[in-house]
Amino acid sequence: MAHENKQEVAARQIKSITYIGMAVNIALATVKIAIGLLAASLALVADGIHSLSDLATDAVVLWGVRLGSKEPDPSHPYGHGRAETLAAGLIAVILISVGGAMIFYATMAIARDEVTAPRIAVLIAAIVSIVAKEWLYRATQRIAIRSQSPALYANAWHHRSDALSSVAVVIGFAVLQFGFGHGDQVAAISVGLMVMWVGFKVIGDCLRELAESAVDQDTIEHIKQIIDSDPSIRQWHKLRTRTVGREVFLDLHILVDPDLNVTAAHEITVSLEEALDEQIKRPINITIHIEPHTPELPK
Repeated sequence: MAHENKQEVAARQIKSITYIGMAVNIALATVKIAIGLLAASLALVADGIHSLSDLATDAVVLWGVRLGSKEPDPSHPYGHGRAETLAAGLIAVILISVGGAMIFYATMAIARDEVTAPRIAVLIAAIVSIVAKEWLYRATQRIAIRSQSPALYANAWHHRSDALSSVAVVIGFAVLQFGFGHGDQVAAISVGLMVMWVGFKVIGDCLRELAESAVDQDTIEHIKQIIDSDPSIRQWHKLRTRTVGREVFLDLHILVDPDLNVTAAHEITVSLEEALDEQIKRPINITIHIEPHTPELPK
């Protein structure tokens, strides 16, 4: 029951912050593209398109959470958590594609020797975007860390990359003030590079999870502390962990008093499972193998 509650609470939080992000992205994209076109600012138009691309990633997050939250079935006995990992990978591909397009169009503009003039409206729009997207990044990242959602974490970085792209627009505006006519395009190229960097970072995280990597070291240490705090467990070994989307899968061997009957030994495992489920914030699936603690058996 506690496991299900964690999943449901996390899913609600992820959906809420994602819907807020969609509303912010629509507003920012409309403002930035309109002002960018009126002011002939390639960097701001690129920034606005980036905000529109955030809508696509928001939709991917919602899809990943919806599918990843489905109950295990005969075809997927370990659940559907990998759907969120795949959603994060898809967001990363979108990020890399958007960044590459920004670099291409800005480079072509420089090759055509297109020069833009500074517009105060561009600066104001960029500053508003920085404030809004940085707030959205922090709010989204906070929930992503709490829920351990790879898709939401990738989307948080998408928000951060949008804020950084607006910083690049401000830098481009400042450079234009000093007479460098291609400052806007150079800023757009900087935007593209930052966006692509984030995309490759997210793909790296996804590949590590798909390669069955263990959970983070802090969580492992916490798990060890919980096991060690149970006086009924004399020794333990073969602790293994892996992540599937937002969930932690854990298995270990515990050594107990060899004179215990089956019921008493089972109660120890139940107590440990409850302690782990209660103290570990993420949904956790636990498999425990019981062994007798005797000198003649290998530990």
